Amino acid sequence: MNVIVGYDGSDYSMQALDWAMDEAELRKLPLTVVHAWQWPYGEADEEAKSHLRKAADHVLWHGAECARHAGSVGKVETDLYEGSAVERLVTLSEQAELVVVGSRGMGGLPLAVLGSVATQVATLASCPVVVVRGAGPLPSPAHPGPVVVTEMEEAVLEFAFKEASQQRLPLLTLAPLPENWSGRYPDVPAKAGTEVPQNASLLVAGRPRHGHLGRLADALLREARCPVAVVPLSREVTP
Repeated sequence: MNVIVGYDGSDYSMQALDWAMDEAELRKLPLTVVHAWQWPYGEADEEAKSHLRKAADHVLWHGAECARHAGSVGKVETDLYEGSAVERLVTLSEQAELVVVGSRGMGGLPLAVLGSVATQVATLASCPVVVVRGAGPLPSPAHPGPVVVTEMEEAVLEFAFKEASQQRLPLLTLAPLPENWSGRYPDVPAKAGTEVPQNASLLVAGRPRHGHLGRLADALLREARCPVAVVPLSREVTP
């Protein structure tokens, strides 16, 4: 198992890399930095494509070097892929504990545009996906807000409590916490509320099935002001 992060050199992917480094360090897992590239101009010989491949390799090298020198991750690996970024991230998710992506990439398209990498990966991945929303690398807040649980599904609660415990954050549920969860994470102060606070650190939602994001997760990915975790409600293998 490892933590996977999609990286294309944009500010959005740098913010995703920051989040992924923290996750890998807290989970004590290797970090794999992934960059996918494609020749966009139809048929071409290998010599012509080699220049684009070298540029892609440099982008990936930069992301990996940032991870090696700016964090405390034990092991940083790289994955350079010729083809679809969605295809590669979804494939790697089958053996990953977590995939992290930025809300936008080098194309600068808003997340609401249908077919974005973030939306497709969150819809198709076999493991939880964190979509790091925001305009770029941001300083850590002095007083971070809670991890917010939007639904009381077992897999969603497990992921949310683990995140809150690792990051030493409180947890807020938008419905009463099931009784069987009382005391499972004694280090996490948890309470119920009715609204998402402005300073929320992470929103956690479930994905009902492979290939179907669900209305709640879809709305959060489009509108949330903080990172959003989308958790499959069962561990799935991509067909």
